[in-house]
Amino acid sequence: MPILRRRFFLEGQVYYNGDNEKGLKTMSDQTHPHENIGNDGYSDSGQRKSHHSLKVKENLTSRLNRIEGQIRGVKGMIEKDAYCDDVLNQIAAIQSALNSVGKILLEGHMKSCVVERLEEGDKEVIDELLKTIGKLMK
Repeated sequence: MPILRRRFFLEGQVYYNGDNEKGLKTMSDQTHPHENIGNDGYSDSGQRKSHHSLKVKENLTSRLNRIEGQIRGVKGMIEKDAYCDDVLNQIAAIQSALNSVGKILLEGHMKSCVVERLEEGDKEVIDELLKTIGKLMK
């Protein structure tokens, strides 16, 4: 049975499972126990899956929880007839926070998923990436 090496992104560095010189957990330790991600980046169910480290997932989840709270706050402001400029400033803050989440995901995607697919000879990933960046920049 071949050894599967999965690339993942952590704190600006790309690591592979099995690279435990710094005490990092391998990706097999961090993925869902019933989901195996194969060499092609797909899970057992046939869906393409990311392979973010546990630390990155926790960071993104924390940011999204804060954004969710901000959105509820804006809803409350509107229900209480808050001054429009105050509501608009909160909306700008939410958009900025979402952009930050997108940047983190995009960086990890480019340093792991995109590089991996290019190394496998999959040039379609470039068009997919350009289309995604176009959507993010709207």
